[in-house]
Amino acid sequence: MTPGRRVTGDLSDLHRAPARHGSDKSFEDLWQALLPIGRDPRSDGYRRFAWTPADAGCREWFTAAAGARGMGVETDGNGNLWAWRGDPCGEDALVLGSHLDSVPDGGPYDGPLGIVSAFAALDAVDAFYGLDGAPLRRPVAVCAFADEEGARFGVPCVGSRLLTGALDPDRARALRDREGITLAEALATAGHDPARLGRDDERLARIGTYVELHVEQGRALVDIGAPVGVGSDIWPHGRWRVTFDGRADHAGTTRMDDRADPMLTYAMTALAANKQARLAGARATFGRVEVTPNATNAIPARVQAWLDARAADQRSLDALLAALTQQARDRAERDGTSVEVTAESVTPVVGFDGPLSERISVLLGGAPVLPTAAGHDAGILAAAGVPTAMLFVRNPTGVSHSPAEFAEPADCLAGVEALSAVITELAGPGP
Repeated sequence: MTPGRRVTGDLSDLHRAPARHGSDKSFEDLWQALLPIGRDPRSDGYRRFAWTPADAGCREWFTAAAGARGMGVETDGNGNLWAWRGDPCGEDALVLGSHLDSVPDGGPYDGPLGIVSAFAALDAVDAFYGLDGAPLRRPVAVCAFADEEGARFGVPCVGSRLLTGALDPDRARALRDREGITLAEALATAGHDPARLGRDDERLARIGTYVELHVEQGRALVDIGAPVGVGSDIWPHGRWRVTFDGRADHAGTTRMDDRADPMLTYAMTALAANKQARLAGARATFGRVEVTPNATNAIPARVQAWLDARAADQRSLDALLAALTQQARDRAERDGTSVEVTAESVTPVVGFDGPLSERISVLLGGAPVLPTAAGHDAGILAAAGVPTAMLFVRNPTGVSHSPAEFAEPADCLAGVEALSAVITELAGPGP
């Protein structure tokens, strides 16, 4: 194929070799410009929390990347960033998206890989056709959703949940971080009006298709030897706050038989979560714990722990939670403590658009179609009825939410190639 030629048939030439069209340099330039923002030198991980200076730096990077490509940028009422190629008020838009925020000490790929790849894929399409801004047949947007990880305010996918109405705006405004700052206060400090939060029907109606590229968080693609895969569905999952109440006392003078120690109840519950998840082939993790009064020589009065649980189907997840809750309460009765379990966010199983996923798999030469246990903004949009697909880029170790998170440069470029083929198939120049 020659640059500048319009095609309506076989797209394999484009998705096999856009590196020669300049996407490799485009990707590297974008990646290197974003890489230093929000990096913590103590851990070499990232702390890009929502509505912080690091988040502002990522937003500036996004705006600059879009501006360099002649794309108009807007921030919607929920803080999500949109960069538009074509009419931002048009209908049936192809939206490519992910997020730029991170978990505490997270890796560089979770989220940003999708945003960088979207810009690089548009560059590849432009370079392939020999045009500065190929005349796409439908509007295309790159979207960076706000606060996907929920690292600061405890609820994941805040931007997409608000956009679709899955999160009540009053509840969102009242969310607090560990310093007691509400989301409304953080938004106002960052120059965003918290009164604008809420479902955006007009914007949702303009999204014809949503495609999200993400580094795989697991080893499925490694095991089958594929650099890129297509998502089929997301496991049901959620976060629960588990509060263990007991009685504060002196660590040295209180006999063991006289204690009401909530730490013991928590410890047993954490071990039970591990056992129940293994038996069910599920996932259960206590990754955050707060202890009151948190003194070395004092028996705790309260332990609050946050449970992340996921399973392949809703029945298995419900059974896991029921068994774990019962074990915690039985142990609390023996310890003289109490247990309260509060759901903070729960997402049922979400299937992506089957025909769309199959179409993309065929387009990419039979790319494997596989489920994921990780939550994504794509799952929120799919649950809201938006035709949605996901692409996954191979992760050689499977490690994620860690500074050790990694993807080989060649696999990252394979993701860009795949996404450029998707753009051309779904929105590229036609007759």
